[in-house]
Amino acid sequence: MLVLSRKRDESIVIDGGIVITIVDIRGDKVRLGIEAPSTVPVHRKEVHDALKREADSPVSQGSDPNVANSGS
Repeated sequence: MLVLSRKRDESIVIDGGIVITIVDIRGDKVRLGIEAPSTVPVHRKEVHDALKREADSPVSQGSDPNVANSGS
C-alpha cells in the first residue's frame, strides 16, 4: 500500500485520469473530492463489497435455489 501525506486542498493523481483532493479535515474525518471518468465506478468500500456480494449471489445470477428446475 502506498501511503501519502497531503494537506487540505492538495491532490494526488492516479493514472492521469483520476484526481483525489483533500477537501476538508475535521478531527479524525477526512473529506475527499474525487474526479474520475464516468466509466470508472467510484464507491465507498462497504458499498463496493455489498455490490460484489450481491453480484456473486446465486439469486442475482438468475438461479433461485428455492425454485425447482423443470427444464430437464
